[in-house]
Amino acid sequence: MDQPKLERLLRLMKLLTANNSLTVDEIAEKLCISARSVYRYIDTFKDAGFVIKKTNNCPKLDKSSPYFKDISELIHFTEEEAYILKSAIESIDENNLLKQNLKKKLYTVYDYNILAETIVSGKNGRNVQQLVQAIENKKRVILKNYSSANGNTIRDREVEAYAFTTNYVQIWCYCPVENKNKLFKISRINSVEMLPEAWKHEAQHQSGYIDVFRINSDETMPVKLKLGLRSASLLVEEFPLASKYLNKISDSEWIFESDVCSYDGVGRFILGLLDDIEIIDSQELEKHIAIHLKNIQNKFSLS
Repeated sequence: MDQPKLERLLRLMKLLTANNSLTVDEIAEKLCISARSVYRYIDTFKDAGFVIKKTNNCPKLDKSSPYFKDISELIHFTEEEAYILKSAIESIDENNLLKQNLKKKLYTVYDYNILAETIVSGKNGRNVQQLVQAIENKKRVILKNYSSANGNTIRDREVEAYAFTTNYVQIWCYCPVENKNKLFKISRINSVEMLPEAWKHEAQHQSGYIDVFRINSDETMPVKLKLGLRSASLLVEEFPLASKYLNKISDSEWIFESDVCSYDGVGRFILGLLDDIEIIDSQELEKHIAIHLKNIQNKFSLS
């Protein structure tokens, strides 16, 4: 297949992935090709195993297509995967011309509309699409009937949504009523209503901190641990971002020093490797571990 034809196919795939409003004639006009060519390319997708659906005469690549999941997994990186890739790319000599091209591809790989369509489905998918549009247009939204686990309430939240977490599981929003940034779980939103009002507090939009143990909050606390070989190795394997905060003392000792959002994540890690980890200068963390150990002892003690 020649390069111009391949490029047209890829552009058509991108249009069809998130298409809800374009007819074949309108797609043809956008791609500067004939409607007949669009139909021919669509037949090519069908022959390749993709599912094509039509809504109001607007063709669309259906996300149930068997290859969509494969494609999304190929192009989507978690923060940890992106960090590992970035570290590998940064290790390339500065004089290597491929380095900048690789960095550019890594940093521009995401397309919210396409990824949201391939990764998220059902009610969550519809909500994510609305949130994507609101972010792109910088409009306020109402998270209808949001179910809060902390407050044990179900109510509407008017917010300025501005950033998704990995795989669209949560979204960062600025809440004007509370004058703070908060994280909302997509699965707890019943529906999303985009408002005509534009953002008014963009300067205050700031994603909260997510620590290396994947716990998030607005506040952090320092943690310092001495790790043995086993715990240091497992830490990097389970939480790759932690490698940035590890300093080697000897072949069998490492110091891990970082800020965490709570003692829950780091506490679970310590409890699994108690004989290989020493807590340094943190009575609160020691108390947290002691309470959990006492609870475990009470739970499993013999009567």
